[in-house]
Amino acid sequence: MPTDRLHGVLSGELRAVSERGSAKRDEPVITRALPAADGRGPRVELAGQGGRPFLKMNSNGYLGLGHRPELRRAEEEAVEAFGTGPAAVRFISGTCEPHVRLEERLARFHGREAGMIFSSAYATVVSVLVPLITAETAVVSDELNHNCIINAIRLARPKSKEVYKHLDLAGLERKLAEAAGQAKRALVVTDGIFSMRGDHAPLPEIFAIARKLDAQFPENVLVVVDDSHGVGACGKSGRGTEEQTGSGPADLLVATLGKALGVNGGYVVGSRTILHYLRETSPMYIYSNPITVGEAAAALAALDILDSPEGLRLLEHLRAMTVRFQEGLVRLGYETIAGKHPVVPLMVRDTARTRALVAHLKEHGILATGLSYPVVPRGDEEIRFQINASHTQADVDEALAALESFPGR
Repeated sequence: MPTDRLHGVLSGELRAVSERGSAKRDEPVITRALPAADGRGPRVELAGQGGRPFLKMNSNGYLGLGHRPELRRAEEEAVEAFGTGPAAVRFISGTCEPHVRLEERLARFHGREAGMIFSSAYATVVSVLVPLITAETAVVSDELNHNCIINAIRLARPKSKEVYKHLDLAGLERKLAEAAGQAKRALVVTDGIFSMRGDHAPLPEIFAIARKLDAQFPENVLVVVDDSHGVGACGKSGRGTEEQTGSGPADLLVATLGKALGVNGGYVVGSRTILHYLRETSPMYIYSNPITVGEAAAALAALDILDSPEGLRLLEHLRAMTVRFQEGLVRLGYETIAGKHPVVPLMVRDTARTRALVAHLKEHGILATGLSYPVVPRGDEEIRFQINASHTQADVDEALAALESFPGR
C-alpha cells in the first residue's frame, strides 16, 4: 500500500519536533561500561566517540546497584534454574517462585498487606488507575505529575478530572470538595518525588485533606502515590517520600525496580483486597508477561542490600554527594532548587543556553540531561543532574569544574 501522503505529514511533524529542540530519537548508544577505578566512579563509552569515557550525571540508578556482583550472581543463578523468560502471562504459566517472593518482600519492605509486580512503573500506574477509575469517580491530580499518570487518567475517562497547581494544598482541597456529592469515589494522585525538580509532595497534608473529605464520598477518597524516584533515594532507610515526610502509608504506593534498585519493572503495594481486584482487572498484568525470573531474583538481591547496613552506608554517601554538588552549584553562582533528593536541577531558564551548556558538559566528558519546552514550561528550562551513590568526590568536583569553565556563566 502507498504511504507517501502519510510520510509527508509525519515528516513535517518530525521537523517541528526537531525545531522545538525536544527530539529524542537520536539516542546516545552506550557501547561499554567501565568500572570504578583510581578514586573515580564508573564511566561509559558511547558509539561514535572514539572510546572516550563519560561520567553519567543523568542516571536514575541512585544507589549504583546495577553492577553489584550480588545482583549479577542472583540473576545468573535464576536464569540457570528457570530460563531466560517466563514465556507466558501470570495467570497461565508465567508465575515463578521468585515473582511471588519478590511481591511478598516488597509488601514487607513497605509495611503493606500485599504487593504486585509489573513490566514497568509506567505499566503499573496505568494498570492501577484505569481499573479503579469508574464513570462515577472524580480524580484530582498535581499539575507536575508524571506523563504515566496523565495518560492513565485520559484512558480511564473519569466523571471529572481536576488538576491543581503544583503543591497547592488549598487548590487540592477546594477541587476535592467541589467533587463531593458529584462522584461516588475520589482518587487523589500525586508523584512522591517530582522527577524534573527533585521536590516532594507534602504527603502528611495531602493525606489529612483526603481524610477530612472522605465521608463525603460513598466509596471513599483513595490516595495513590507514584514514588518511583523516591524509593531507594530518600528517607533514612530508603523507603522514599513516606519515610522522609513521616506521612504514614498511602492507600496505594507505586514504585519502580528500574531506578534506585538497579533492575527492571514496576510494582504497587497496598491492601490485599484492592490488589486482588487489580489482579482480576489490570490489563497490563493480565495480558502482558511479567519481568523475567532473573530480574525478580536480582531485585530481591537489591532489596537485601538496601535493607541492610550497606544500604544505609550507600544512602549516607548519596546524601553527602548530593549536598556537595548542590553547594558547588550555589558557590559557582548557578540557580538550583534546594532539596534532599539526588535530582538536582540547574535552572537555566533559556532553551538555547540549556542546549549550549549540555553540549559544553559533553565536551568535558559529562553526560547530563537538558529539559526545554514543551517538556517543561517556558522559563523553567533546566539541566537535570542526578547524583548516584557510585559517584565519588572526584566525580562531583569534575562536573563542577566543567560547569565553572562554561563561558558567560
